[in-house]
Amino acid sequence: MSQEIPFVGDISKFLEDEAPKDIRKAIEKGKKKDILDPSYPYERVLDSEEYEPQMEKLQIELVKMLWDLRDTGKRLMVVFEGRDAAGKGGTIERMRENLNPRSAYIVALPKPSEREATQWYFQRYVDWLPAAGEIALFDRSWYNRGVVEQVFGFCTPDQRNHFFQQLPQFEQMLVDEGIILVKLWLNVGRAEQLRRFLDREKDPLKQWKLSWIDVEGLKKWDDYTTAIGETLSRSHTEFAPWTVIRSDDKNRARLAAIQTVLNAVDYKGKSKEAIGEIDPKVCGGIEIWNG
Repeated sequence: MSQEIPFVGDISKFLEDEAPKDIRKAIEKGKKKDILDPSYPYERVLDSEEYEPQMEKLQIELVKMLWDLRDTGKRLMVVFEGRDAAGKGGTIERMRENLNPRSAYIVALPKPSEREATQWYFQRYVDWLPAAGEIALFDRSWYNRGVVEQVFGFCTPDQRNHFFQQLPQFEQMLVDEGIILVKLWLNVGRAEQLRRFLDREKDPLKQWKLSWIDVEGLKKWDDYTTAIGETLSRSHTEFAPWTVIRSDDKNRARLAAIQTVLNAVDYKGKSKEAIGEIDPKVCGGIEIWNG
């Protein structure tokens, strides 16, 4: 007797019954390595023959960077945000896979407990800030209040406004404390997002990733777009700027994310040649965010 897995089948049903015609058409016609979003600057994903050598060089630089952090006591915090299925988890894994997990750790907090829900909103994140020589990789963060909680009505307008009032001071304190703060927003087109959800639905090893938020979020693309645009504009500051990465191509996105982090840290033996130039077509400030 097979076990029924929640939400499996719901993604296919959305594709058939509710997805816009142009999105459905792009998915039906697109081949595996085709980029589905016509506004994306490339038509196909970066070949592995070009991607793998670059990634190897960057991961060596990450190891060098972590050694320097441990020697100097520097602290690094990287916030990964973005639409569902934008590639946050995979990018984090590529960044962390060759690093000592005792010094480079992932923070992926669940829904707040009843007690946490009554605390200062930023409080539960403070316990996970990096100590000397550590890298904290946040797979989502306090920005849930700016986007997901807004879209699904999990917070009141007053709570959200209060969040935005306190946010600059909170991040300013992190920077003033000496923490190197890098904020990455991974953005993915609507057709590619749906294609990735369909892939998860088909793969027994990835079906666990599907959630109610994912399924219902597919119906709220425009609401997400509004909330994201407002959040980026209200939280992009000189001391804590956003780096936006267009992640329809996971390979290019992962390279750009790691390059951004490496460029943010001064460390012994840093090789600008190995890091290379960031592709400005897929990575930049909030001006390249395309909804």
